[in-house]
This record gives sequence, structure tokens and C-alpha cells, in this order.
Amino acid sequence: MNHEAAPVPTATSADDARFMQLAFTLGRRNLGHTWPNPAVGAVVVKDGIVIGRGWTQDGGRPHAEVEALRRAKKFSQGADLQGATLYVTLEPCSHHGKTPPCAEAIVRAGIARVVSALEDPNHEVAGKGHERLRAKGVTVDVGLGAEEARRVHVGHITRVQHGRPHVLLKLAVSADGKAGLAGRKPAVISGEEARTRVFQLRAQSDAILVGIGAVLSDNPQLTCRLPGMFARSPVRVVLDAQLRVPMSVSVVATVRETPTWVFTSRNASAIAEEILQQKGCKVFRVEDTNGKLDLAAVLKVLAEQGITRLMVEGGPTVAASFVAADLVDEAVLLRGDTTIGDSGIDPLEGMPLGALTEHLPATGSRNLGADKLETYARAP
Repeated sequence: MNHEAAPVPTATSADDARFMQLAFTLGRRNLGHTWPNPAVGAVVVKDGIVIGRGWTQDGGRPHAEVEALRRAKKFSQGADLQGATLYVTLEPCSHHGKTPPCAEAIVRAGIARVVSALEDPNHEVAGKGHERLRAKGVTVDVGLGAEEARRVHVGHITRVQHGRPHVLLKLAVSADGKAGLAGRKPAVISGEEARTRVFQLRAQSDAILVGIGAVLSDNPQLTCRLPGMFARSPVRVVLDAQLRVPMSVSVVATVRETPTWVFTSRNASAIAEEILQQKGCKVFRVEDTNGKLDLAAVLKVLAEQGITRLMVEGGPTVAASFVAADLVDEAVLLRGDTTIGDSGIDPLEGMPLGALTEHLPATGSRNLGADKLETYARAP
């Protein structure tokens, strides 16, 4: 098959942008379910018509490009895809892992042009996929939608460049700046629209993290309780330096339905660890200082386990620890319209809320019913 002789398809910049945007939309649908791989989207276009759509499947395989090519061949009833264009939100892989390289599949299919949003920072790829395609006569254009690609694939990028997941901190704060009632009792701060948004954020996260204090005071489920979305619940991570977590709490009692990982100190009870493991929990031991677990070590282990996007939900002690360690990459602040009073607890233990909001650049705000959602993030 002479790929070099295949005519290179032409497209206006508006068409390219439209097809790439479709690829981003497809990739986003599996955010939180493709780890350790990024949630990539891909579109095959021939003669101006979309003939194949793909996105990274659960667990990271098959890759988006392979899915899009498979669907395109099915649409074309097995006909050659000679001369088609592939739009993809991240550089196609070029190395042999658990599956053959996507770059080879693209060449074999007869694709004439690849429009790739971003070079993959993974050292196993890092431009080699684009190089392999060009060496086989495929026209490769890189950079369309790069800024959006960096946002969508920020978990993957953070994991391969920094050896930890991207960290999103979610806080709910009352109108008078409190996060709960006296005695660390939970308070209803947000309305239904805000709670729906939180469930959506959970569904797009690989894992969700809380401290043992939140588990003991709130007994949270930490799942995605939207219709038809329970299966998209993230891995639940609990920080518990002394393994005080009771067997009766939701995150342990329902571990067979939704995984729970517990991080503890190296000197915690071996018997308690064994009981948790028998229940179905995973237990990881890291170093601690005065009873506080080393958060950098926790994030390193999570990355080694394949987690790329971590959502931190609290409570105030854990939230403050992440802020103090400068480990928050993105924050979602939900401001309710109710007041709690001076006896309520602060959202960040021992520090003002400004330690977060004045450190991360504000990226937007909008109303969710009676509540207000504010977002903050490091530059991608």
C-alpha cells in the first residue's frame, strides 16, 4: 500500500476546529474512568464527513484512535480509509505496551493526515508518535486546541511530569465563611444544583480523598449519586494515620461496590490493617510526622497506582494540609446563602480562606441556584 501517494485531504481552519472540538467532547465522556491512561478523543473524517468516532475506553484500553479507526472501518464496510484525516486530542502512542502502537494502526489504515492537539509529555512518546507518522508519509499538524488539551489532559500531564495526580480541592462555605457546625458536625450549605455539580466532579475524578475526621463526623458515601451514574463513582481514599476507621462506616461497608483505599502510618496496628484488607480495602503505609501523614508520599503512591485526577473533599484539617503543602492545583468553592454563626468551623483549619483563594488565580464564577460556584486553578 503506497501511503505516500495518497492525496492529502484539505480542510478549512473552521472545519479543523469543529472536528477537533468533537474529539474533545468525545474524550471528556470517559474522564475518571481511563486511568492510568488519559481520556483521549479521536475523530476520523473523509470527504468532509465524520465516519468514525472514538474515545479511550474504561481502564485505558482500547485507545481512542483504535476505537475511531474500528468504527470508521465498520462505517465504510471494511473499505480502505486511504486519504482520510484523523483528529486526536493527544499524540498517538508509538511504543509497544499492552497493545500495539496507535501510530502503526493509523498508518495501516491509510490515514493521510493527522491533526494532533498536543505532544504527549510521556517520555515513552514525547514526539516519537508524530515522528513515526511523518516517516511513513502521513501529514501531521500539531497544536490545534493545545490549550484545551492541556486542561483536559492535566491529570496525565501532572502524573508523568511530577509523579503525582492533579489535585482538585472542593470546599463548601456558608455565607458567613463557615464549613460546618460547632463540634465538627456537618451542616447543609449547598442546594440541589450545587450537589449535582459535586457529583459530576466526582464522576470525572479517578479518586476522591477525605481525612478520618470527615469519615467519623459525616460518614460520607463519597459516591456519584446521580441517576445511572453510580458506576462512575471514583476510588475512595481515606487518610487515617492510626487506623481508627470503624468497620461500620459507609466507605468500608460498601467497599465491594466502590473501592476504598486507606493510607496509614508505618506504626499503625497490623491487626487493624488485616481486618480492613479482609473487608476488601487496600491499605498503604507512608511516613508521618507527629501523626500527620506525608501528603507528598501519599500522592506518589496514588500516582504509582495509576491515579491521575484526585478530588479532595476534606475536612478542614486535610484541606488545610494540602493548601499548606502547596499541593492544590485547582479549587472549586461553593458559596451557600445560609449562615452558620461564629461557633461554626472554618473551611481551612488554622488558616484563612484567602490562603487558597489569593494563591490560586481565579478562573471563573457562576450561579448554581441560590449558590455561587467559584473556580481557581494554576496555569496549565
